[in-house]
Amino acid sequence: MIARRPTSSVSVGSVQLGSSGPVVIQSMTKVPTTDVARCVRQIQRLVRAGCGLVRIAVPRRADTIAFGQIVQKVRVPLIADVHFSADRAVEAIEAGAAKVRLNPGNIKKQQDIFRIIDAAKMHRVAARIGVNEASIRDLKKAPVPPEKRTALMLEEMRSYIRLFEARGFDQIVLSAKSSDALRTIEVNRAIAETFGYPIHLGLTHAGLPADASIPSAVALGTLLAEGVGDTVRVSAAGDPVVETEIARAILICLGLLERTQPELIVCPTCGRTEIDVVKLAKRVESALRKVAKPCRVAVMGCIVNGPGEAADADIAVCAAREKAALYLHGRKIAVVPEAEIIPRLLGAIAQV
Repeated sequence: MIARRPTSSVSVGSVQLGSSGPVVIQSMTKVPTTDVARCVRQIQRLVRAGCGLVRIAVPRRADTIAFGQIVQKVRVPLIADVHFSADRAVEAIEAGAAKVRLNPGNIKKQQDIFRIIDAAKMHRVAARIGVNEASIRDLKKAPVPPEKRTALMLEEMRSYIRLFEARGFDQIVLSAKSSDALRTIEVNRAIAETFGYPIHLGLTHAGLPADASIPSAVALGTLLAEGVGDTVRVSAAGDPVVETEIARAILICLGLLERTQPELIVCPTCGRTEIDVVKLAKRVESALRKVAKPCRVAVMGCIVNGPGEAADADIAVCAAREKAALYLHGRKIAVVPEAEIIPRLLGAIAQV
């Protein structure tokens, strides 16, 4: 079991963020906020996929008006993603946001920050202080060398936190994001050592899903394994449901989220195999999509690793030429012809 880093507790609507609760998955809508119907449909898909929080961009007044309509149509707490405008933040809070995301790199006037804090306090809304590496650099000055960026991000965050604390506001979530996995790890370790607030983890600008999954797993997985992180978002171009699926996979691998679907283990194959293991595994994978049960299914292609993996799986298929041995909890229960592998496998899963 991973020992979570102790944090304060922050209420985001009905969701509690912090070490006393589970790590919460969140994502962001990727359709125009003013298209209320499409936003609502996407939010509903995200909730079904496992999101506990959903963030929405509100760059214009029309967006905060639409945000208020969306709040009324969904049950999941919504986060308003605010940049540059204190007006948009206050409008989103008054429209029903459960949390506002603020970027210290682009809302800098103290009177604007205090306006947002006072509105959040009045409406009991949480705030995420989200520092992005790209947005804190003043392009009018000399470029900040990579080795100094973590310190700069931490200092920007510290200055913002002081303003919130001076105003008596403690419903704060912190985040610091970079497109660099190692810098993301470094800066979040520093945040965890310096502050006691919950941390939102993410790797920004992670790319297409195939390119985003590995660096996200490295950065988020490393921090979560160290007990750092209370809510996560995987950033990937395209369908946000894919982001949620990647995030779920990371949490499941670390034991931070219970599995609700089968886990498929497949041998890497070698010259000993006498059957097309990949083809068989894809057939098994397709069949398992209809199974809503947490179990471990192994598909093996020879007798070298097969029995051993069978002992470590709930159900195992150890395939040979035109046949396969089926194992249930490590015990051989049948040898079946190739044509019967899938139906007999599904039948065995019913016994788990």
